[in-house]
Amino acid sequence: MTAAGVTAARVAYVIAATTGGTGRHAAMLAAGCAERGMQVSVFAPAATRSLFPAVAFAPVDIADRPRPVRDAAAVRRLRKLIGRRAPDVIHAHGLRAAAAAALALAGRGGARRRPAMLVTVHNSVPAAGALARGVYLALERLTARRADAVLCVSDDLAERMRRAGARDVALAVVPAPPAAAPSAQAIGKARADIGARGRPVVLAVGRCAAAKGFDILLQAAITLRDRDPAPLLAIAGEGPLAGPLAARARAANLEVRFLGWRADIPALLAVADVTVVPSRWEGQPLVVQEALRAGRPLVASRTGGITALTGEDGAVLVPPGDPGRLASAIASVLDDPVLSASLAAAAAARSLMLPSPADAVDAVAAAYARLTAAGGPASR
Repeated sequence: MTAAGVTAARVAYVIAATTGGTGRHAAMLAAGCAERGMQVSVFAPAATRSLFPAVAFAPVDIADRPRPVRDAAAVRRLRKLIGRRAPDVIHAHGLRAAAAAALALAGRGGARRRPAMLVTVHNSVPAAGALARGVYLALERLTARRADAVLCVSDDLAERMRRAGARDVALAVVPAPPAAAPSAQAIGKARADIGARGRPVVLAVGRCAAAKGFDILLQAAITLRDRDPAPLLAIAGEGPLAGPLAARARAANLEVRFLGWRADIPALLAVADVTVVPSRWEGQPLVVQEALRAGRPLVASRTGGITALTGEDGAVLVPPGDPGRLASAIASVLDDPVLSASLAAAAAARSLMLPSPADAVDAVAAAYARLTAAGGPASR
């Protein structure tokens, strides 16, 4: 397809219910593609509409977990919207959205070729629950068979999709949005909100959900509380485990600042003596990219796509799920100014290699062009 053809392409984004980075990533791509002249539509739950102010939006109730009646209605709705908008490419984000799109496209063969289907896989297999794992694996196999191309946010996900049968797999480009350096006033407010009063600050940022490993960080904090001065743990984020985590901290007599959702992450990073990402699994987490760009010392789990972002020198990397190793890594950064400075310098250097939003839009635009260059995929 020529460059002019890419500009005229019709792209439909299909997204399930999301409260995290998946929706923000899709919104960044949709806005960037629209700015380049593509005709962009978004088919997603009504609650996500605010993420897509500048593109055509049609609500589709794709839940974040199986709901048979609602799922069947969502597939029917998608089928109608696809017929009406006639996209050249459907770009589904996440396996729930991918499965709904695949079922909506079923049977759209014959003389009229169906749209090409690109899927970005953002998450790994759920850590617990036989039913959840079984559903995920079924969606994974369906997506691998039906997608014309798959983008994955980490190497381990890419390998999983290849084993499931996907034929065209590559890594997704997932940049953190650019952020201006925080002002002295913003840093002062963040420092006051944390209220460390001369104690070292250990910062964690993310959704309060099991995958983020904040329960592991609380266990590590128990080991660290006898230090003098004892570090103060601050957690910025909301989610279903926010209440249980706070209760667990109280039961352990841990002093933890639960800051809730914050729009001033760069200012919080500037206050922190060490930023910790204790996740059980991650793709290309935005907080890691933000910490690298801020040039801050970082301790993180060696899992998913984290190492590809930090390299071996941009963070102290520890096995996921090990509170003892996590506590030791945090203590080593707090105790060793030379190590802290080295990590900060390496983080700033690694940040120069991070992709930009324009890089991400370039990558998907190239994928759309490749998938539609021959007139669209044959039906399967």
